[in-house]
Amino acid sequence: MKALTASIGGGGGIILGSHRLDLSGHQQLISLNQFSSLNLRRNSRYFTNQVHLLQSPKSCLKFKLLIARAADSSVPAPATTAGKSIVEDDEFSLAKVSFGVIGLGLGVSLLSYGFGAYFNILPGSEWSALMLTYGFPLSIIGMALKYAELKPVPCLTYSDAQLLREKCATPILKQVRDDVIRFRYGDEQHLDEALKRIFQYGLGGGVARRNAPILKKIREEVTEDGKYCLVLVFEAKALELADFEKRQEKFASFFGPGITAKVGKGEEEKMYDVSLISNTTL
Repeated sequence: MKALTASIGGGGGIILGSHRLDLSGHQQLISLNQFSSLNLRRNSRYFTNQVHLLQSPKSCLKFKLLIARAADSSVPAPATTAGKSIVEDDEFSLAKVSFGVIGLGLGVSLLSYGFGAYFNILPGSEWSALMLTYGFPLSIIGMALKYAELKPVPCLTYSDAQLLREKCATPILKQVRDDVIRFRYGDEQHLDEALKRIFQYGLGGGVARRNAPILKKIREEVTEDGKYCLVLVFEAKALELADFEKRQEKFASFFGPGITAKVGKGEEEKMYDVSLISNTTL
């Protein structure tokens, strides 16, 4: 320390300054060496982990699964086949409207306004007698229609079957479809007359009326050989598939001519499909 202090005045300060620069450079060199060695250790550890990942079959499999899941989440699901897309029945028709609801709603409205006008609660007292006169019968008719109405069954139509309906479906198949997808009045169930003849209610070899099958829905589709098919889906809790199979020819003869009938089990228990296949092709 003394030698260094004494040399400040004699120009040794330059030597001291250069010595300090050498020391700082040496320290920087040491720190750089330490930093480089640290990076080398980290890099070597990273490459070791990657090599271990590639060499390990389980890790590689997990890595592939992660990539596959990421790809599946980014790629949208394929669209439904155009030929098997479902067509919504949005066509308006008066047959699809409940006349019981219309008559009852109109009759009750006339009665309500007629009584309000009669007691001067609502304006139009001069029309109250006319509204009451027509309101009573409309309400009674609406209630009667509502009591006797038979609601339409759901219809599932595929787009390819819709294209074939006009050209390949027989007139009877078109009529059957139109009859069951609209409101009916006075009938116990849809296709009541047809089922009465096919299952022979109360006759020898027939079934009891209480065990009669009930039409739940219909389906329009195309068979594998490209034919139009109208499927009647029945619920019959007291019947078996054999009861339908032995009446397969009766279904064909009643809904014919020009069709072939096939009977099979439905998608649910105690549900049976009666396929009416048109023999007309394009």
